[in-house]
Amino acid sequence: MLSRKCRNWRAGPGGVGDQTLRAAGSWPRRLAAWRPDVGEIAQGLERALRTRPIPSSTQARLRFLLTAYQGSTRRVAIVLGVSQRTVQRWVTKVPGARRPPGPLQVRAIEKAVLTRWQPRIRARRRAQAEAEGFVFHTRAQFGFAAPAGASDDPRVRRITQYLPREVARELFAAQDAGGGEQQQLVILARALGHAYFRDGGRRAHGLHTAFSDVEFADFSIG
Repeated sequence: MLSRKCRNWRAGPGGVGDQTLRAAGSWPRRLAAWRPDVGEIAQGLERALRTRPIPSSTQARLRFLLTAYQGSTRRVAIVLGVSQRTVQRWVTKVPGARRPPGPLQVRAIEKAVLTRWQPRIRARRRAQAEAEGFVFHTRAQFGFAAPAGASDDPRVRRITQYLPREVARELFAAQDAGGGEQQQLVILARALGHAYFRDGGRRAHGLHTAFSDVEFADFSIG
């Protein structure tokens, strides 16, 4: 369970509303993850479900897939959508015969490994988030607008906030349905606007927030 201290701790002023959203693809190198076309939210969720990183090299990932399929290059080829001969060229130990996979194939290998990496742990951590909620950590630009039209120039802020299990369920459901970064940001903005900035509806009524230029998004489960 999340501790009371973890649930209540907040970093920095401000919060996130549900009116203006824009993800601007600012991806720090230290957080570069499995696919360059996947946004920060999806990458953060993926990291939260793992206890160990996937193998770092393509050859190590291919060895993992071969182990998962009892050494069958044919079955690995079916998973990756290539010919068996292609997989054999990738993994052969014959001097001068090995051919490295291309960029699109490297991505396919990464995705195949991720979907098969720590399946029981991933299921357990997802179930825990859907039962207990999670702590969301982000650094992004936040700006504020009041009903009368007054506004605050956006500036980079860091926020850490506990979000309840309903938000986790909505995020995972959107991911299962193939929802993109924008849909995930809408879900998080609505949740953070209520829980963080408006303090559960107890203050700042009618004050809306712009959430943009996400630098990182991390999730703490348990």
